[in-house]
Amino acid sequence: MFVVLAAGLYAFTQNQETEKEETVPLRKLKQTAFKKGEFLRYDVSYGFFDAAKASLEIADVSTEINGRNTMHIVGKGMSAGALSWFFKVEDKYETYIDEEAILPWKFVRHVREGGYELDRDLNFDHYANKVSVSQNGTKHYKVAPNTQDLLSAFYYARTLDLQNAKIGQEFIINTFFDNEMYPLKFKFLGKEEVETELGVFNCLKFRPMVEKGRVFKEEEDMTLWVSDDANKVPIRVKSDLLVGSIEMDLVEYKNLCSPLNNIAH
Repeated sequence: MFVVLAAGLYAFTQNQETEKEETVPLRKLKQTAFKKGEFLRYDVSYGFFDAAKASLEIADVSTEINGRNTMHIVGKGMSAGALSWFFKVEDKYETYIDEEAILPWKFVRHVREGGYELDRDLNFDHYANKVSVSQNGTKHYKVAPNTQDLLSAFYYARTLDLQNAKIGQEFIINTFFDNEMYPLKFKFLGKEEVETELGVFNCLKFRPMVEKGRVFKEEEDMTLWVSDDANKVPIRVKSDLLVGSIEMDLVEYKNLCSPLNNIAH
């Protein structure tokens, strides 16, 4: 479930040593969209029913990996209401992103959805453009330069110049997911006001391109609204599924870099 929402949107293994010789220096990005201590909480509904709770939190302290300072980000999704009676969900995603390069060094995926279980670690080496995947053994893959994991891609997207996007403009983020490269694409649809229980927000509207057939009816069955301000916080995500639809709304936020663009209460 959390993958679905984050695409539009364990026990740690010891960090592997990256190759010491740098082939290409890591990029340096200056961003003011998010900071340590940020917390976002969402309510998820399926039709008229409360389905789940989701949260995204950046730890308020740095974690050092491979000699680099990183932000430790944790995303959680848990079933709620009647859904939890017959289909319990407890998903947890963690990423450690380089504070300067906004690139992941480690990604942890812990999924519990009904009877389905998955535990997987990814360790990135951005000097060599490689990733090691640990799940019942370890496999190694080549990746494109500046590749993101599923969760870090969301934060990297917030560093992009989205306020000056033109209608129809497409953005592509190279992402490694399910042991292969996946070009995460989203298209700008324009500006729109969105009313939630927190108030009315000026938003930028996007259409992530999702995979048709597995969960979604069509490639364009997800819509994302982000705050039209420096934070670029997701305010609402709506997804049409093969059966029914899911809507996720922001219900709580703390420690943003800038005041949220709330135009009415």
